[in-house]
Amino acid sequence: MKRTHLKYILSFPFLVLSFMINAQTELTLTYTQYMDTIRERNLVYAAEKLNLPIAEANVRSAKIFNDPSLSVEYANNNDAKMLMGQSISGELSKTFSFGKRTASIDLAKSEKALSMALLDDFFRNLQADATITYCNALKFMQLYEVKLSSFNSINQLALADSIKFALGKIMEVDAFQSRLEAGIAYNELLQAWDDLYNSCMALNILLGKFSVDTIYFPQGNLGEIKRTFSQTELLSIALDKRTDLVAAKYNIEIAQKAKTLAQRERGLEFDLALGYNYNTEVRNELAPAPQFSGLTLGLSIPLKFSSANKGIVETAKLKINQAEAYFKQAQIQVQTEVIQRYNTYTSLSFQLERYNTGMLEKAKAVIEGKIYSYNRGETSLLEVLNAQRTYNDISMLYIETLFNYTSALVNLETSAGVWDISIDK
Repeated sequence: MKRTHLKYILSFPFLVLSFMINAQTELTLTYTQYMDTIRERNLVYAAEKLNLPIAEANVRSAKIFNDPSLSVEYANNNDAKMLMGQSISGELSKTFSFGKRTASIDLAKSEKALSMALLDDFFRNLQADATITYCNALKFMQLYEVKLSSFNSINQLALADSIKFALGKIMEVDAFQSRLEAGIAYNELLQAWDDLYNSCMALNILLGKFSVDTIYFPQGNLGEIKRTFSQTELLSIALDKRTDLVAAKYNIEIAQKAKTLAQRERGLEFDLALGYNYNTEVRNELAPAPQFSGLTLGLSIPLKFSSANKGIVETAKLKINQAEAYFKQAQIQVQTEVIQRYNTYTSLSFQLERYNTGMLEKAKAVIEGKIYSYNRGETSLLEVLNAQRTYNDISMLYIETLFNYTSALVNLETSAGVWDISIDK
Protein backbone atom coordinates (compact mmCIF):
# COMPACT_ATOMS: atom_id res chain seq x y z
CA MET A 1 0.00 0.00 0.00
CA LYS A 2 1.40 3.38 -0.94
CA ARG A 3 1.95 6.03 1.69
CA THR A 4 1.56 9.77 1.25
CA HIS A 5 3.70 11.60 3.80
CA LEU A 6 3.35 15.15 2.53
CA LYS A 7 -0.07 16.40 3.32
CA TYR A 8 -1.16 19.99 3.24
CA ILE A 9 1.13 21.28 0.47
CA LEU A 10 1.13 24.97 1.29
CA SER A 11 4.12 26.39 -0.60
CA PHE A 12 6.43 25.75 -3.53
CA PRO A 13 9.30 24.23 -1.46
CA PHE A 14 6.94 21.42 -0.50
CA LEU A 15 6.75 20.42 -4.16
CA VAL A 16 10.47 19.66 -4.10
CA LEU A 17 10.19 17.38 -1.08
CA SER A 18 7.09 15.76 -2.53
CA PHE A 19 9.01 14.91 -5.70
CA MET A 20 11.89 13.42 -3.66
CA ILE A 21 9.54 11.10 -1.79
CA ASN A 22 7.35 10.05 -4.69
CA ALA A 23 10.36 9.13 -6.86
CA GLN A 24 10.22 5.68 -5.24
CA THR A 25 7.48 3.16 -4.66
CA GLU A 26 6.67 3.16 -0.94
CA LEU A 27 5.37 -0.01 0.66
CA THR A 28 4.31 -0.56 4.24
CA LEU A 29 5.53 -3.56 6.19
CA THR A 30 4.01 -4.82 9.41
CA TYR A 31 6.30 -6.16 12.10
CA THR A 32 4.98 -9.70 11.58
CA GLN A 33 5.58 -9.51 7.83
CA TYR A 34 9.02 -8.07 8.48
CA MET A 35 10.10 -10.86 10.85
CA ASP A 36 8.63 -13.59 8.62
CA THR A 37 10.60 -12.22 5.66
CA ILE A 38 13.78 -12.16 7.74
CA ARG A 39 13.31 -15.82 8.68
CA GLU A 40 12.91 -16.71 5.01
CA ARG A 41 15.25 -14.33 3.23
CA ASN A 42 17.93 -12.98 5.54
CA LEU A 43 21.11 -13.99 3.76
CA VAL A 44 23.36 -14.42 6.80
CA TYR A 45 20.71 -16.50 8.56
CA ALA A 46 20.32 -18.60 5.42
CA ALA A 47 24.07 -19.19 5.42
CA GLU A 48 24.02 -20.15 9.10
CA LYS A 49 21.19 -22.64 8.47
CA LEU A 50 23.48 -24.53 6.10
CA ASN A 51 25.46 -25.65 9.16
CA LEU A 52 22.61 -28.08 9.99
CA PRO A 53 22.77 -30.19 6.81
CA ILE A 54 26.57 -30.06 7.11
CA ALA A 55 26.33 -31.48 10.64
CA GLU A 56 23.84 -34.13 9.47
CA ALA A 57 26.25 -35.15 6.71
CA ASN A 58 29.00 -35.50 9.34
CA VAL A 59 26.76 -37.84 11.35
CA ARG A 60 26.20 -39.98 8.26
CA SER A 61 29.93 -39.98 7.59
CA ALA A 62 30.65 -41.16 11.13
CA LYS A 63 28.38 -44.18 10.61
CA ILE A 64 30.52 -45.57 7.81
CA PHE A 65 32.30 -48.85 8.57
CA ASN A 66 35.95 -49.39 7.79
CA ASP A 67 36.44 -50.40 4.17
CA PRO A 68 37.86 -53.86 3.49
CA SER A 69 41.01 -54.29 1.44
CA LEU A 70 41.44 -56.61 -1.51
CA SER A 71 44.85 -57.66 -2.75
CA VAL A 72 45.78 -59.86 -5.74
CA GLU A 73 49.22 -61.38 -6.40
CA TYR A 74 50.65 -63.27 -9.35
CA ALA A 75 53.90 -65.31 -9.26
CA ASN A 76 55.91 -66.97 -12.00
CA ASN A 77 58.52 -69.37 -10.59
CA ASN A 78 60.76 -69.34 -13.67
CA ASP A 79 58.21 -71.60 -15.30
CA ALA A 80 59.56 -71.13 -18.82
CA LYS A 81 63.03 -72.56 -18.01
CA MET A 82 62.70 -74.59 -14.83
CA LEU A 83 59.05 -75.59 -15.22
CA MET A 84 58.33 -74.64 -11.59
CA GLY A 85 54.81 -73.49 -12.37
CA GLN A 86 52.84 -70.31 -11.75
CA SER A 87 50.56 -69.11 -8.97
CA ILE A 88 47.89 -66.48 -8.36
CA SER A 89 46.53 -65.48 -4.97
CA GLY A 90 44.00 -63.05 -3.56
CA GLU A 91 43.33 -61.78 -0.06
CA LEU A 92 40.44 -59.93 1.51
CA SER A 93 41.21 -58.15 4.79
CA LYS A 94 39.44 -55.76 7.15
CA THR A 95 40.48 -53.80 10.22
CA PHE A 96 38.31 -54.07 13.33
CA SER A 97 38.37 -51.74 16.31
CA PHE A 98 36.36 -51.73 19.52
CA GLY A 99 34.01 -48.74 20.13
CA LYS A 100 35.76 -46.29 17.79
CA ARG A 101 32.85 -46.03 15.34
CA THR A 102 30.30 -45.65 18.15
CA ALA A 103 32.37 -42.89 19.74
CA SER A 104 32.66 -41.12 16.38
CA ILE A 105 28.88 -41.26 15.90
CA ASP A 106 28.24 -39.90 19.40
CA LEU A 107 30.70 -37.04 18.79
CA ALA A 108 29.09 -36.16 15.44
CA LYS A 109 25.60 -36.15 17.02
CA SER A 110 26.78 -33.78 19.76
CA GLU A 111 28.33 -31.51 17.13
CA LYS A 112 25.01 -31.50 15.29
CA ALA A 113 23.21 -30.52 18.51
CA LEU A 114 25.77 -27.74 18.98
CA SER A 115 25.07 -26.49 15.44
CA MET A 116 21.36 -26.32 16.23
CA ALA A 117 22.02 -24.43 19.45
CA LEU A 118 24.32 -21.98 17.68
CA LEU A 119 21.68 -21.42 15.00
CA ASP A 120 19.08 -20.69 17.68
CA ASP A 121 21.51 -18.30 19.35
CA PHE A 122 22.23 -16.58 16.06
CA PHE A 123 18.51 -16.01 15.49
CA ARG A 124 18.11 -14.80 19.09
CA ASN A 125 20.52 -11.96 18.37
CA LEU A 126 19.22 -11.42 14.84
CA GLN A 127 15.69 -11.12 16.19
CA ALA A 128 16.79 -8.46 18.67
CA ASP A 129 18.78 -6.48 16.10
CA ALA A 130 15.95 -6.66 13.58
CA THR A 131 13.37 -5.50 16.13
CA ILE A 132 15.48 -2.55 17.25
CA THR A 133 16.11 -1.59 13.61
CA TYR A 134 12.37 -1.70 12.93
CA CYS A 135 11.66 0.40 16.03
CA ASN A 136 14.36 2.85 14.99
CA ALA A 137 12.54 3.40 11.69
CA LEU A 138 9.28 3.90 13.62
CA LYS A 139 11.06 6.44 15.82
CA PHE A 140 12.25 8.49 12.87
CA MET A 141 8.80 8.26 11.32
CA GLN A 142 7.28 9.83 14.43
CA LEU A 143 10.04 12.44 14.63
CA TYR A 144 9.32 13.28 11.00
CA GLU A 145 5.63 13.71 11.83
CA VAL A 146 6.57 16.13 14.64
CA LYS A 147 8.65 18.19 12.21
CA LEU A 148 5.90 18.05 9.61
CA SER A 149 3.31 19.27 12.09
CA SER A 150 5.65 22.03 13.25
CA PHE A 151 6.32 23.15 9.69
CA ASN A 152 2.61 23.20 8.89
CA SER A 153 1.89 25.41 11.91
CA ILE A 154 4.72 27.86 11.23
CA ASN A 155 4.02 27.92 7.50
CA GLN A 156 0.38 28.77 8.13
CA LEU A 157 1.50 31.62 10.40
CA ALA A 158 3.86 32.83 7.66
CA LEU A 159 1.07 32.78 5.07
CA ALA A 160 -1.28 34.56 7.44
CA ASP A 161 1.39 37.19 8.24
CA SER A 162 1.94 37.77 4.52
CA ILE A 163 -1.76 38.56 4.19
CA LYS A 164 -1.66 40.77 7.28
CA PHE A 165 1.31 42.67 5.87
CA ALA A 166 -0.48 43.15 2.57
CA LEU A 167 -3.43 44.56 4.48
CA GLY A 168 -1.12 46.83 6.48
CA LYS A 169 -1.90 45.19 9.81
CA ILE A 170 1.71 44.25 10.66
CA MET A 171 5.14 45.50 9.71
CA GLU A 172 7.21 43.91 6.95
CA VAL A 173 9.90 42.77 9.42
CA ASP A 174 7.32 40.67 11.26
CA ALA A 175 6.19 39.01 8.03
CA PHE A 176 9.82 38.42 7.04
CA GLN A 177 10.59 36.81 10.40
CA SER A 178 7.65 34.45 9.98
CA ARG A 179 8.88 33.41 6.52
CA LEU A 180 12.40 32.96 7.94
CA GLU A 181 11.14 30.68 10.70
CA ALA A 182 9.14 28.70 8.13
CA GLY A 183 12.34 28.23 6.10
CA ILE A 184 14.19 26.96 9.17
CA ALA A 185 11.35 24.55 9.93
CA TYR A 186 11.44 23.37 6.32
CA ASN A 187 15.16 22.59 6.55
CA GLU A 188 14.55 20.64 9.74
CA LEU A 189 11.79 18.76 7.92
CA LEU A 190 14.21 17.84 5.12
CA GLN A 191 16.69 16.50 7.69
CA ALA A 192 13.93 14.53 9.41
CA TRP A 193 12.99 12.99 6.06
CA ASP A 194 16.63 12.07 5.37
CA ASP A 195 16.86 10.34 8.78
CA LEU A 196 13.60 8.50 8.13
CA TYR A 197 14.65 7.44 4.64
CA ASN A 198 18.02 6.09 5.79
CA SER A 199 16.49 4.23 8.74
CA CYS A 200 14.00 2.55 6.37
CA MET A 201 16.77 1.66 3.92
CA ALA A 202 18.51 -0.14 6.80
CA LEU A 203 15.57 -2.59 6.82
CA ASN A 204 16.64 -3.85 3.39
CA ILE A 205 19.91 -5.23 4.80
CA LEU A 206 18.06 -7.47 7.23
CA LEU A 207 15.33 -8.34 4.71
CA GLY A 208 17.94 -9.60 2.27
CA LYS A 209 16.57 -7.56 -0.61
CA PHE A 210 17.46 -4.34 -2.36
CA SER A 211 15.60 -2.30 -4.94
CA VAL A 212 16.54 1.13 -6.25
CA ASP A 213 12.93 2.19 -6.81
CA THR A 214 11.26 0.61 -3.73
CA ILE A 215 11.46 1.56 -0.08
CA TYR A 216 9.75 -0.17 2.83
CA PHE A 217 8.20 1.80 5.67
CA PRO A 218 7.24 0.25 9.01
CA GLN A 219 3.55 0.31 9.79
CA GLY A 220 2.09 2.02 12.82
CA ASN A 221 3.66 4.06 15.59
CA LEU A 222 6.09 3.26 18.33
CA GLY A 223 3.98 2.64 21.42
CA GLU A 224 4.63 1.61 25.00
CA ILE A 225 4.86 -2.16 25.50
CA LYS A 226 4.19 -2.82 29.16
CA ARG A 227 5.85 -5.82 30.77
CA THR A 228 6.36 -6.73 34.42
CA PHE A 229 9.32 -8.93 35.32
CA SER A 230 10.81 -10.62 38.36
CA GLN A 231 14.58 -10.29 38.33
CA THR A 232 14.99 -13.63 40.12
CA GLU A 233 12.74 -15.39 37.61
CA LEU A 234 14.57 -13.83 34.66
CA LEU A 235 17.92 -15.02 36.03
CA SER A 236 16.56 -18.54 36.46
CA ILE A 237 15.15 -18.63 32.92
CA ALA A 238 18.36 -17.23 31.43
CA LEU A 239 20.56 -19.83 33.13
CA ASP A 240 18.25 -22.60 31.99
CA LYS A 241 17.20 -21.62 28.47
CA ARG A 242 19.55 -19.06 26.99
CA THR A 243 20.84 -20.48 23.76
CA ASP A 244 24.48 -19.47 24.12
CA LEU A 245 24.61 -21.30 27.47
CA VAL A 246 23.00 -24.32 25.82
CA ALA A 247 25.76 -24.15 23.21
CA ALA A 248 28.38 -23.88 25.94
CA LYS A 249 26.99 -27.04 27.56
CA TYR A 250 27.28 -28.86 24.25
CA ASN A 251 30.89 -27.72 24.02
CA ILE A 252 31.55 -29.56 27.30
CA GLU A 253 29.74 -32.62 25.98
CA ILE A 254 31.75 -32.51 22.75
CA ALA A 255 35.02 -32.25 24.69
CA GLN A 256 34.01 -35.26 26.78
CA LYS A 257 33.10 -37.32 23.73
CA ALA A 258 36.29 -36.25 21.97
CA LYS A 259 38.17 -37.64 24.95
CA THR A 260 36.24 -40.92 24.67
CA LEU A 261 37.10 -41.11 20.97
CA ALA A 262 40.77 -40.44 21.72
CA GLN A 263 40.76 -43.31 24.24
CA ARG A 264 39.02 -45.66 21.79
CA GLU A 265 41.54 -44.82 19.07
CA ARG A 266 44.30 -46.00 21.42
CA GLY A 267 42.47 -49.25 22.12
CA LEU A 268 42.89 -52.72 20.63
CA GLU A 269 42.63 -53.09 16.87
CA PHE A 270 43.15 -56.17 14.72
CA ASP A 271 43.06 -57.14 11.06
CA LEU A 272 41.33 -60.28 9.80
CA ALA A 273 42.42 -61.58 6.42
CA LEU A 274 41.00 -64.36 4.25
CA GLY A 275 43.12 -65.52 1.31
CA TYR A 276 42.93 -67.91 -1.60
CA ASN A 277 45.78 -69.08 -3.82
CA TYR A 278 46.00 -71.28 -6.88
CA ASN A 279 49.19 -72.98 -8.11
CA THR A 280 49.66 -74.57 -11.51
CA GLU A 281 51.38 -77.94 -12.04
CA VAL A 282 55.14 -78.11 -11.39
CA ARG A 283 56.71 -80.11 -14.23
CA ASN A 284 60.27 -79.95 -13.03
CA GLU A 285 61.71 -83.54 -12.98
CA LEU A 286 63.57 -82.98 -9.73
CA ALA A 287 60.54 -81.76 -7.76
CA PRO A 288 57.31 -82.33 -9.62
CA ALA A 289 54.02 -81.31 -8.01
CA PRO A 290 50.40 -81.33 -9.11
CA GLN A 291 48.34 -78.17 -9.39
CA PHE A 292 46.65 -77.22 -6.15
CA SER A 293 44.79 -74.40 -4.37
CA GLY A 294 44.63 -73.33 -0.77
CA LEU A 295 42.88 -71.04 1.73
CA THR A 296 44.53 -68.86 4.34
CA LEU A 297 43.09 -67.13 7.38
CA GLY A 298 45.17 -64.54 9.14
CA LEU A 299 44.98 -62.36 12.23
CA SER A 300 47.14 -59.28 12.60
CA ILE A 301 47.35 -57.30 15.84
CA PRO A 302 49.32 -54.03 15.80
CA LEU A 303 51.59 -53.49 18.76
CA LYS A 304 50.62 -50.01 19.90
CA PHE A 305 53.73 -48.92 21.72
CA SER A 306 52.60 -45.37 20.87
CA SER A 307 49.79 -45.76 23.43
CA ALA A 308 52.37 -45.25 26.13
CA ASN A 309 52.36 -41.61 25.07
CA LYS A 310 49.19 -40.20 26.64
CA GLY A 311 49.50 -36.72 25.18
CA ILE A 312 46.33 -36.97 23.06
CA VAL A 313 44.22 -38.12 26.01
CA GLU A 314 45.72 -35.49 28.32
CA THR A 315 44.94 -32.84 25.71
CA ALA A 316 41.34 -34.04 25.54
CA LYS A 317 41.06 -33.86 29.35
CA LEU A 318 42.40 -30.31 29.38
CA LYS A 319 39.87 -29.31 26.71
CA ILE A 320 37.10 -30.57 28.98
CA ASN A 321 38.41 -28.36 31.79
CA GLN A 322 38.67 -25.47 29.36
CA ALA A 323 35.08 -25.92 28.13
CA GLU A 324 33.82 -26.08 31.74
CA ALA A 325 35.67 -22.87 32.59
CA TYR A 326 34.18 -21.12 29.56
CA PHE A 327 30.72 -22.30 30.59
CA LYS A 328 31.10 -20.96 34.14
CA GLN A 329 32.34 -17.62 32.78
CA ALA A 330 29.40 -17.51 30.37
CA GLN A 331 27.00 -18.06 33.28
CA ILE A 332 28.53 -15.13 35.18
CA GLN A 333 28.34 -12.95 32.07
CA VAL A 334 24.69 -13.88 31.45
CA GLN A 335 23.71 -13.12 35.05
CA THR A 336 25.50 -9.77 34.97
CA GLU A 337 23.94 -8.88 31.63
CA VAL A 338 20.41 -9.71 32.82
CA ILE A 339 20.81 -7.57 35.96
CA GLN A 340 22.26 -4.63 34.02
CA ARG A 341 19.53 -4.71 31.40
CA TYR A 342 16.85 -5.17 34.04
CA ASN A 343 18.06 -2.02 35.79
CA THR A 344 18.13 -0.09 32.49
CA TYR A 345 14.61 -1.23 31.64
CA THR A 346 13.33 -0.29 35.10
CA SER A 347 14.92 3.17 34.89
CA LEU A 348 13.41 3.86 31.47
CA SER A 349 10.02 2.66 32.72
CA PHE A 350 10.11 5.38 35.38
CA GLN A 351 11.24 7.95 32.82
CA LEU A 352 8.38 7.02 30.52
CA GLU A 353 5.85 7.42 33.31
CA ARG A 354 6.71 11.11 33.52
CA TYR A 355 5.30 11.60 30.04
CA ASN A 356 2.08 9.81 30.94
CA THR A 357 1.05 12.60 33.33
CA GLY A 358 -0.35 14.80 30.55
CA MET A 359 2.90 16.64 29.79
CA LEU A 360 2.47 16.40 26.03
CA GLU A 361 -1.17 17.39 26.14
CA LYS A 362 -0.35 20.46 28.22
CA ALA A 363 2.42 21.54 25.86
CA LYS A 364 0.06 21.09 22.92
CA ALA A 365 -2.59 23.19 24.62
CA VAL A 366 -0.02 25.95 25.28
CA ILE A 367 1.06 26.18 21.62
CA GLU A 368 -2.55 26.20 20.43
CA GLY A 369 -3.38 28.96 22.90
CA LYS A 370 -0.36 31.02 21.84
CA ILE A 371 -1.29 30.71 18.17
CA TYR A 372 -4.85 31.78 18.94
CA SER A 373 -3.63 34.78 20.92
CA TYR A 374 -1.12 35.70 18.19
CA ASN A 375 -3.84 35.69 15.54
CA ARG A 376 -5.81 38.08 17.75
CA GLY A 377 -2.76 40.29 18.19
CA GLU A 378 -2.53 39.58 21.92
CA THR A 379 0.94 37.98 21.96
CA SER A 380 4.21 38.16 20.05
CA LEU A 381 5.60 35.82 17.41
CA LEU A 382 8.54 35.07 19.71
CA GLU A 383 6.20 33.62 22.34
CA VAL A 384 4.56 31.43 19.72
CA LEU A 385 7.92 30.17 18.49
CA ASN A 386 9.11 29.46 22.04
CA ALA A 387 5.94 27.50 22.75
CA GLN A 388 6.37 25.59 19.47
CA ARG A 389 9.98 24.73 20.28
CA THR A 390 9.02 23.59 23.76
CA TYR A 391 6.34 21.32 22.35
CA ASN A 392 8.74 19.96 19.72
CA ASP A 393 11.43 19.29 22.32
CA ILE A 394 9.03 17.47 24.64
CA SER A 395 7.59 15.44 21.75
CA MET A 396 11.02 14.42 20.48
CA LEU A 397 12.26 13.58 23.97
CA TYR A 398 9.17 11.45 24.50
CA ILE A 399 9.75 9.59 21.22
CA GLU A 400 13.44 9.06 22.05
CA THR A 401 12.55 7.80 25.53
CA LEU A 402 9.90 5.51 24.06
CA PHE A 403 12.46 4.09 21.63
CA ASN A 404 15.04 3.65 24.39
CA TYR A 405 12.43 1.94 26.55
CA THR A 406 11.46 -0.46 23.75
CA SER A 407 15.12 -1.18 22.98
CA ALA A 408 15.77 -1.86 26.67
CA LEU A 409 12.82 -4.27 26.73
CA VAL A 410 14.12 -6.05 23.63
CA ASN A 411 17.61 -6.31 25.13
CA LEU A 412 16.27 -7.53 28.46
CA GLU A 413 14.17 -10.29 26.94
CA THR A 414 17.01 -11.26 24.62
CA SER A 415 19.45 -11.52 27.53
CA ALA A 416 16.96 -13.58 29.53
CA GLY A 417 16.18 -15.94 26.66
CA VAL A 418 12.46 -15.11 26.53
CA TRP A 419 10.49 -13.44 23.76
CA ASP A 420 6.91 -12.15 23.66
CA ILE A 421 7.38 -8.85 21.83
CA SER A 422 5.11 -7.75 19.01
CA ILE A 423 5.17 -4.26 17.53
CA ASP A 424 1.96 -4.72 15.52
CA LYS A 425 -0.94 -2.71 16.84
